[in-house]
Amino acid sequence: MYSYIPHTEEETALMLKAVGLASEDELFSDVRAAGCLLPGGLNLPEGLSEQEVLDRIRALADRNTKGICFLGAGCYDHIIPSAVRALSSLPAFTTAYTPYQPEISQGLLEAIFEYQSMICALTGMDVSNASLYDGATAAVEAAALALSDRRKTTEVIVSETVHPFTLMCLNTWAHGTSRVVKVLPEKDGVSNLCALDGMLNPQTAVFIAQSPNRYGLFEDFTGVAETVHAKGALFAVSSDPMSLAIQKSQAQWGADIAIGDAQSLGLSMGFGGPSCGYMAVRKELMRRIPGRIVGQTADDRGNRAYVLTLQAREQHIKRERATSNICSNEALCCITSVIYTSLLGWEGLKEAAVLSYDKAHYLCTGLRSLGYTIPVADGRFWCEFPVVFPSEKKMEHFIASMRKKGIFPGVRLGRLTGKPADAPVLLVAVTEKRTREELDLYLSLAKKEAR
Repeated sequence: MYSYIPHTEEETALMLKAVGLASEDELFSDVRAAGCLLPGGLNLPEGLSEQEVLDRIRALADRNTKGICFLGAGCYDHIIPSAVRALSSLPAFTTAYTPYQPEISQGLLEAIFEYQSMICALTGMDVSNASLYDGATAAVEAAALALSDRRKTTEVIVSETVHPFTLMCLNTWAHGTSRVVKVLPEKDGVSNLCALDGMLNPQTAVFIAQSPNRYGLFEDFTGVAETVHAKGALFAVSSDPMSLAIQKSQAQWGADIAIGDAQSLGLSMGFGGPSCGYMAVRKELMRRIPGRIVGQTADDRGNRAYVLTLQAREQHIKRERATSNICSNEALCCITSVIYTSLLGWEGLKEAAVLSYDKAHYLCTGLRSLGYTIPVADGRFWCEFPVVFPSEKKMEHFIASMRKKGIFPGVRLGRLTGKPADAPVLLVAVTEKRTREELDLYLSLAKKEAR
């Protein structure tokens, strides 16, 4: 018997007999004849006991390089209270899906309802779905929603300053179809909004922008909603949800769609994932939002109850009317986020955002005083900023020196964008988790490298 193959030899023989076969070899004869079956089996070691597996995993984990993290570019090292992992690890929550049988999953549905309420409170929008895969695919879902709502349109305009992964996902989504993705160029590290009006036309469904953008800079979208709406298009804004505690929300900018990545809300970096994308919209767009919405109602006894209110995908409505076929919402990730925000509360979230801002500006000011080139003005960014080196070689030397001292000094922007101009740019991220001692250590090592 194998642990994960429950059938006995007798049961296997009965199944083969039912389909008129004598052996498993006969069952796979067509596959073998086509040359698709491996000859001789696999050269695998003997199975291990549970304790041996745990020891093996711990030994592999001990090989990881540990250090002080100044990495960012969409994935950040925030403080996560121990209670977050303890509560999100409860057996009732450890599932990737929204439950298909809502009447027997009231606790899980209530948690997702609270997540939706939290996203609406942060973004100022009317309706949130039960989460998406990540920030990049949330932008794709926003584009699909806009094209569905603005019939006979084929174009999406996206700012060049959105996260590189967002641009990649949008281009992949549009490839081989009639959809067109146009890129609004950047100027001085932010969207060149002066060029937006000239790009908008009757074929434009939506304009997608981001703040803080891929350089960590805040963007000013004053008047953008009016310009976009005047041409009959929608406006979507992507934001780190924690940043919304100290900057304008999407609703305050007049956006129709709010999107972003909720990794900063209690999700560990996890070598880049998994994460959680969020989406919220104005009430008028509620029936076009992808995924699912959990609603609150009352049962036949008058008690509060939760149900899956909308499920606008092709398994529930006509395929041609479905905005998206997304079925998994990574419920465990969104529940982890709402546990995190519930523990911190609004004041705690604001404190984390303000501390990240203050500490990032402290490090930025220190690096600038040492002669490093940082092409952003004070106050223009949140927790992340670009440092431009004279050459890519000098940046690599800086990174190697920092790594030797146990510091991950930042993310190479050029590896994300592929643009030659970004090759010597290092994105440095600072969150509330970094201590004064760690910031001063970074500066002391940077001072030696600046000589």
